[in-house]
Amino acid sequence: MAKIKRIGVLTSGGDAPGMNAAIRAVVRATLYNGCEAYGIYEGYQGLINGDIKKLRSNHVSNIIQRGGTILKSARSKEFRTVEGRAKAAANMREHKIDALVVIGGDGSFTGARIFGQEHGIPVVGIPGTIDNDLYGTDSTIGYDTAVNTAVDAVDKIKDTASAHNRLFFIEVMGRDAGFIALRVAISTGAEAVLVPEIESDLTDLNDFLGKDYDPTNSSAIVIVAEGEKSGGAMQIAEKVSKSHPNYDIRVSILGHMQRGGSPSPFDRVLASQLGVAAVEALLDDQSNIMVGIMNKQITQVPFNKTIKNTKSLNPELLKLVKVLSFR
Repeated sequence: MAKIKRIGVLTSGGDAPGMNAAIRAVVRATLYNGCEAYGIYEGYQGLINGDIKKLRSNHVSNIIQRGGTILKSARSKEFRTVEGRAKAAANMREHKIDALVVIGGDGSFTGARIFGQEHGIPVVGIPGTIDNDLYGTDSTIGYDTAVNTAVDAVDKIKDTASAHNRLFFIEVMGRDAGFIALRVAISTGAEAVLVPEIESDLTDLNDFLGKDYDPTNSSAIVIVAEGEKSGGAMQIAEKVSKSHPNYDIRVSILGHMQRGGSPSPFDRVLASQLGVAAVEALLDDQSNIMVGIMNKQITQVPFNKTIKNTKSLNPELLKLVKVLSFR
């Protein structure tokens, strides 16, 4: 592998709190190692369009505490084509960029893996997604902040639920994974949690509502991941209202508020660690890998393992919800 002198960085897919901290770390680690840093705006589409700018240390000052991403993010249909990726590679060559750091999720890494293999470009990924669903890392950038945001919202909803003896179904993000829902459920003392990984016929929930829940003298919270197979919080609430018409049921969908806000200290540190680790991996001739963290140690996981393998929910945490909701 030729000596790397210029490193590009982009953010791709859904934004996550802490992406700016990761960008900052990549840029400053690149400069620290005597290389030049280049920011690619609007994700892979920006790479195709040539929206590339040289970054200096001052360009990433005062961004570690900001949510979103200063480089912007976008999904690119054109990058999924051979022609689109060829344009992207040509723009990298034009700017003499030797290697690329991609901050994003599994879809972003799928594109990064193909791109690197097709054009012989060293690529390293940093896991940036609130869903925490990437294999090979205990936590992804943005997950901790999203959980904190959701917990804060649910705590407020619990106040009004108890004031009016209401049953609330609260939907959190998690189209394909229930990591946010599970941790929020435990953190807020929810009576139940419904996640995409577990097929539910609502029997346990109906049993609880029928035997252990007094709608005239208690309140309850049920956390639902948006990708839950029964159809999400709205559909589940409709089903429950039909079988239990005497319940005062409400639905709250937290939505994209979970993506925003200032990243937690945990996410800022994690993003900083992984940003530096990504640059060091490239300078150590590593490519087509994701840098992650497991048992507090930096790891390097091949893209194909990160993309193909499924990260499972902790069964002990699922059991914990059931045990702690006992009445």
